[in-house]
Formats: sequence, C-alpha cells, structure tokens
Amino acid sequence: MTALEAVARTLRGLPRGVVSLIYPPTCAGCGGATADPGALCPACWSSLRLIEEPVCQRYGTPFAVDLGVGPLLSPRAIAEPPVFERARSVALYDAVARRLVHRLKYEDRLDLARVMARMMAASGRTLIADADCVVPVPLHRGRLWRRRFNQSALLARVIARSAGLPFVATALVRVRATRSQVGLSRAARAENLSGAFRVATAEQHRIRGRRILLVDDVMTTGATGNAAARALLRGGARSVDLLTFALVGDAAG
Repeated sequence: MTALEAVARTLRGLPRGVVSLIYPPTCAGCGGATADPGALCPACWSSLRLIEEPVCQRYGTPFAVDLGVGPLLSPRAIAEPPVFERARSVALYDAVARRLVHRLKYEDRLDLARVMARMMAASGRTLIADADCVVPVPLHRGRLWRRRFNQSALLARVIARSAGLPFVATALVRVRATRSQVGLSRAARAENLSGAFRVATAEQHRIRGRRILLVDDVMTTGATGNAAARALLRGGARSVDLLTFALVGDAAG
C-alpha cells in the first residue's frame, strides 16, 4: 500500500466532521468557504442563471414572459424541430455555470459531477420520469484517451443511479473524430457531426424500443444532441430526450 492510499483509507475511516477540519468544504464555483461540501456559496448561487418555466417545450430555452396556455414553442422549434423530443438544462452557460463545466472538464474536478448531476436531476425530473434508460454522449476514443474521462458519462451515471434507471454507458459510440465545435456556425456544427455517432451492434438490444435520456454537459446549438439522437433512433430507440447542465443563451434563437 502506498503512502497516499494509506492516507486516503485513514480519512475514509474518520467522521465527516473531523475530515472537514482537515479539508474545509469549499464552494464548487469559486473555491471559497462553504458550510457543506459541494455546495455553492451565496454569491455563486445568486449569480447562477437558473432556467425556469416557461420554457420552449422542445429546446428548453426560457421565455421572457409567459405566453399563455398550451404547448410553448420557440420560433426555432417551429422552423427547425430537433431530432430529440425534449431538452432541459439547469442554467444558462454564463459565469458560474461556465466555471463549473470548465472545472469538471479541464481541472479534473470529478467531484463536481455529483453536485451538477443532482441539479440536473431536479431540472430534468419530467424527462427522467419518462425514461427507460440513461445514455451519455460519448467522446471519440482519441479524445477520451487524452482527457482520461468522459464528463457526460460521469453526470449520466449519477443521474441514472439516483433515479434507479439502467446506465447504458457504451450504447452510443463516437466513430469519427470531429474538429472542435468552437467558433462554428449552426450549419457547420451540424455538418461537422454528421455521421459521427452510431449504436454499438452488441448494445442494440438494450435501447431497442426504449425511451432514452441522453445526457451531455452543455447544449450550444443542439447539433450534438441531434446527431446523437438520430443515431439512437436509427439503432431502434423509441424516443430520445436530452438533459444537459448548461444551455448557451442563444441556442434556440
């Protein structure tokens, strides 16, 4: 046993209060002191732009005002209906939400996955209630090798476990390495992801006829969600809903 493993085992055996004295809990957003591990401090919480009803029933983007009774659809949802049935997100991709996503993806703060997933489960409770299983948006094997983990899979695993749903981690495969989506137009993003996903043949029986909850960290234009949902539907899925932590503000503009 290494010295680090010995320390970790010792800490696991200590009461939570003692561990907190050694490693005081910090804000998941800014690193400041908090009362509970994984919580947001008051400043970060108040800065998080949570998405609340009314929202577009297809893209999940918020409306400034309640437009009345009946299904609410944004102009884009009417003109360009997505492949997925419904999308929901916790917050707009701004300030605190961006910081949380970046700390999870690029600073190896894997502990944030549990915090973010709990928030996603609350925002996506309607989608989760209708789902038969949970599938993460996969990374290409080259990018997965460089990053060492798939943040979408970390989020999806926690959501599936808390909901008591099957977590089908390998159902969807990214068969083509795509260039970064940053800076691409909506049309270019869709073209970049065309044919990038497929359902693994050995996993088709696990999604056939099922209502899939597809999980990703951020929705920008919906191109990734559309491409992944299209592959799942071609693989036999009954329907696909998309749940993300953050939503770029003009995603349904």
